[in-house]
Amino acid sequence: MRVKICGITQLNQALAIVNAGANSLGFICVERSPRYIAPPKIQKIAIALPAEIDKVGVFADAAIAEILDTVEIAHLTSVQLHGAESPEFCALLRQALPESKKIEIIKAFRIKGAASLTEIEPYIPQVDTLLLDAYHPQLLGGTGHTIDWQDLEKFAPSIPWLLAGGLNPDNIKDALSRLKPDGIDLSSGVELAPGNKDLTKITQLFKQLAIVR
Repeated sequence: MRVKICGITQLNQALAIVNAGANSLGFICVERSPRYIAPPKIQKIAIALPAEIDKVGVFADAAIAEILDTVEIAHLTSVQLHGAESPEFCALLRQALPESKKIEIIKAFRIKGAASLTEIEPYIPQVDTLLLDAYHPQLLGGTGHTIDWQDLEKFAPSIPWLLAGGLNPDNIKDALSRLKPDGIDLSSGVELAPGNKDLTKITQLFKQLAIVR
């Protein structure tokens, strides 16, 4: 299973989280976010990580030129779109990204209820992976709020999807007993404060995942 820990800001924590078992790390490239990290700082972390670890830059309604620059500077392997980007924007981004690097495009959706799932279908031909997060009227992510998992019990898209939204070591077994995502994404559920990860909770998370597996 893909395990993405998002909101990474510190090299020592990134290395510890990878050693614990994470195979995907997320870096917030949205300046208004309390978890924001500048591209040169992402680069210092990215080059210290094993090559097989996904380095995901999280953007929200950024211009394509900004995304391309950040991908290059920060050595990203994936781009996560967490704003109101359209399917057409995703298609244009795909065309603009360097084909040789095979950069993954993840489109995130903030789920209010089952009706929100109807918005996803047009994106599937344009992106590689979906991410379902909890809706919050002001915050884009890292809210600590969970989705109503009942709304997702029949969700079975034709491309991989990640479950996010209020996941933590205490509820991850319950979530994965009810849903079958291709991966999970955690941020606030394994933090001491925004951008400062709790390595004790990270250890607890992987102990729980070992039980589920």
